[in-house]
Amino acid sequence: MKSCPQKTAFSTHWEVYAEIISVKFMNEMGKVELLAPAGSFQALKGALHAGADAVYLGGEKFGARAYADNFTMEEIIQGIHFAHVFGRKIYLTVNTLVKDKELDSLYDFLLPFYEQGLDGVIVQDLGALRFIRTHFPGLLLHASTQMALTGSHGAKLLQKEGISRIVPARELSLEEIKKMKESTGIEIETFIHGAMCYSYSGQCLFSSILGGRSGNRGRCAQPCRLPYQVDGGRECYPLSMRDMCTLKVLPELIRAGIDSFKIEGRMKRPEYAAGVTSVYRKYIDRYYEEGTYQVEPEDEKLLNSLYIRSDLGEGYYYRHNGREMLTLDSPAYSETDERLIQSINEKYIGKRMTIPVNGVVSLQPDAKSVLILKSRKTSVAVTGDIVQKAQKKPLTEEKIKSQIQKDGNSLLEITQVKIENGDNVFMPISALNKLRRLASDQLETALIRREGLWHGNRRALPVVSRELPKIREKDGWSVHAVVLKKEQLLAALQAQVKRIYIDYSLLISEGILSLDSLLKENQAGNKEFYIAAPYVSRMEGEFCLDEIRQAVNNGCFGGVLVRNLESFAYLQKDLMADRLVLDAGIYLWNKESICFFKGKAAEFYLPFECNAGEWKRLSVFDGGLFPRQSMLVYGRLPMMVSAGCVKKTEGTCQKRSGFSELKDRYDKVFPVYHDCISCYNVIYNSVPLSLHKLFCDGQVKPSNVRLDFTTENGSQTGQILAYFNELASGKMAEPDYKQYTTGHFKRGVD
Repeated sequence: MKSCPQKTAFSTHWEVYAEIISVKFMNEMGKVELLAPAGSFQALKGALHAGADAVYLGGEKFGARAYADNFTMEEIIQGIHFAHVFGRKIYLTVNTLVKDKELDSLYDFLLPFYEQGLDGVIVQDLGALRFIRTHFPGLLLHASTQMALTGSHGAKLLQKEGISRIVPARELSLEEIKKMKESTGIEIETFIHGAMCYSYSGQCLFSSILGGRSGNRGRCAQPCRLPYQVDGGRECYPLSMRDMCTLKVLPELIRAGIDSFKIEGRMKRPEYAAGVTSVYRKYIDRYYEEGTYQVEPEDEKLLNSLYIRSDLGEGYYYRHNGREMLTLDSPAYSETDERLIQSINEKYIGKRMTIPVNGVVSLQPDAKSVLILKSRKTSVAVTGDIVQKAQKKPLTEEKIKSQIQKDGNSLLEITQVKIENGDNVFMPISALNKLRRLASDQLETALIRREGLWHGNRRALPVVSRELPKIREKDGWSVHAVVLKKEQLLAALQAQVKRIYIDYSLLISEGILSLDSLLKENQAGNKEFYIAAPYVSRMEGEFCLDEIRQAVNNGCFGGVLVRNLESFAYLQKDLMADRLVLDAGIYLWNKESICFFKGKAAEFYLPFECNAGEWKRLSVFDGGLFPRQSMLVYGRLPMMVSAGCVKKTEGTCQKRSGFSELKDRYDKVFPVYHDCISCYNVIYNSVPLSLHKLFCDGQVKPSNVRLDFTTENGSQTGQILAYFNELASGKMAEPDYKQYTTGHFKRGVD
């Protein structure tokens, strides 16, 4: 870490002055948005009452919290209106991967919310992004943290595709976030409080592969909260992240230019959403008013008493990884103070939330009744039925006032009423009530419009029925291999393999010239050589992408296997589409996502979590859109890609790439590859995927099949390649390895 220059009296004075100027500027431009979670309508009301500027919530479909209470269609419509009357916003989560057969139902799901004035949609699936952009013009699209965006190149790519806000990977440092903001100008939303995932969001298959509950479909079983042993050491919780609390560093986050602060917790009780929101609201406002603050002990105690694990941290803003970021001894939640829960309930949830309104009612004989309502410098005037002369019992001012001030189901509270009454007037009570309801409805609409928020009347573009593509028969497939070690590469060079993907780490460690010389000396047959790019590309590792780009441009390699959007966006600028292959981690689950990459890449890998039927639906898609579809038929599946490092957690990190072992309570051993060039870990499955019985039965006809080698030595690599080449030639036999999985080929995910 670079040492900071010594501060002088002048520099300290200037920093204080600059901070005051910064605060003044932000006051003029508007405060950072405070975004709260809601798993129920009670949580929505509580969060808004506690000061949230916006609330994000999920409906009965397409949300990444399938086990939350979630909202019915009627509740979301009601919630949008409720929030808009108070000048707040509602964002809907459509942050799961969408199967092709589900895509058209997304239209009917979103339509009533769009028409009501929904403020934005949070998306993970690139096909859903394209679909919503096409059919719901004007609806703002936010890129979910599930997209695992790690840099400005990926952000710019999505900005061009209609994304207005990025929720970057939670693993990014504050410096990386600032660079993303400065280089794109796009809105940035980051997490400030709540639970943390060990894996890069959207890059975790742990729950899916082991138990069939996919985190990409909102059903994560949280295997990261279970005990494991690292390299035979003591049993602990090496994958369990501390909960995040950034209260003390909020000023630095505000000055970084972040647009929205997000609180995690749609699965938690309404009191959590309201209580946490109230504390962050207090200190955000205090910062803008005073430019600085000290956190009061009672507020720290409040946050520690609301569904927080035993340890708290500030997330990744100031550190890349380390044992101090984990709850090694226990991931359990600390006890919640029930008296505090009751207090929050009474203050924010049980208490009615209303807008004070002044009213003027005019009832003159033989004239139409008039009611004027005014609030927040906004007023409406409505007319009702004609006022009659009283024949028997005239209306008293007390009776008129009591009827006009009845609250009903309105969000308005008419606190003062001025009555301009003629003598001996009469109106039916029902007519007075109708007048009040009409005026209240119109004032609510006027308040919404004054805030610049939508209030209905948006028209969606209808879905045109899509014809199934013409099935394109394939003549067969080529065998490809991914190698991680040099001994695997040497074995692959001697085998019958059409294409070899060489892990980028070999390129960096061996050097382009040395590796190119090795390939030429050992080349057997007409082989293609590609580079497998990093699973994660961050600001500090951009030099790796540059090395890859140069190696391809210099003719040493034919192309690149791309594993994330940041790498794709960086390499796309300088490499032709026919040089780019999309790995399975860039999820193409539906035809719209395939169309998203039309003309941008030459080949994509079928997703790990789809079953044979879903693969078939994608693999026969018109080749005019995407020349080649491929599938993995052998290899340990990457179940987690993490910024965390199990070696560093155990205190044994030597900054050399290699493997460790993670053992669970059933004695299953999961190899963990620690990539010390790009500084991430990959946790692989305990057994390899092997589709030797299934991939040649004719159900799916990919262009290419691929074998991924991780822990295998050179001899094992050669034997497995020879075995699959025999299968490809039609010779059926059992493999030498006995333990394997067929993954989701049969079952898929819900």
